[in-house]
Formats: sequence, C-alpha cells, structure tokens
Amino acid sequence: MGLIFIEFFNMKKILYILSSAVLLVACESRTYEEISDNTPITETVKYTQDVKPIVEANCISCHSATGSASYKPFTNYDQVKTNIDGILDRIQRQNGDSQKMPQGGSLSQSQINIFIKWKADGLIEN
Repeated sequence: MGLIFIEFFNMKKILYILSSAVLLVACESRTYEEISDNTPITETVKYTQDVKPIVEANCISCHSATGSASYKPFTNYDQVKTNIDGILDRIQRQNGDSQKMPQGGSLSQSQINIFIKWKADGLIEN
C-alpha cells in the first residue's frame, strides 16, 4: 500500500511539473502595440460608412444637444469634419491624460486608424 501511494505521489508531482512547464512555454509577453490591429486600410475611408458608426457609438452621448459636451456637437458630417484635428488629438492621447477621448475608455487602434485614414483620404462624406 505504501509503494502505491509513493508512485501516485510521484506521478502527481510529474504531471504538475509537466503542466507547469507547458503553461510557461505557452505564455508570451506582448505589448499592446504588438497585439493591436495595425493592418493598413487599403480602401478609401468615408464618413457615412466608416467614421459615423464610430462617432455614434463612442462620441454622441456627450457630443450632442443633450450631452455634457453639447457646446461641441458631432452629430453630422460637417461638425466632425470641422473638428477632425481636435478629434485626432484627443483620441490619440495616452491613457491617463485627462483630455483623452472618449472619457472613461479608449478607441481601438483600428478605429483610430479609420479617423487618420479618413483625413488622409480627403474627409470624404459618402
């Protein structure tokens, strides 16, 4: 009986060591920049199709007539186009910067890239 217990204990110990080794090998450390989507955008970016959905999902709650930033609304193409430089500045700020937008969160790098490409493409509406 004692020999069976020792063999069981050794087998359990070996399995533990092997599983720990597998986990250590499987884990990797990558920075946010390495895992974020920086795939180049090849199509022309347009406001209605590409930018507007991001604005509506992330900006309108504050940048509308009833929002806390109602003094600077982003409810239509002209308003977003006019403010593109300020928008790009704010969405690209570092986390922890009190001026970073949207407040309490961040756009993904692929969403930020859409704004950058939209400006580079000439701020096309449709």
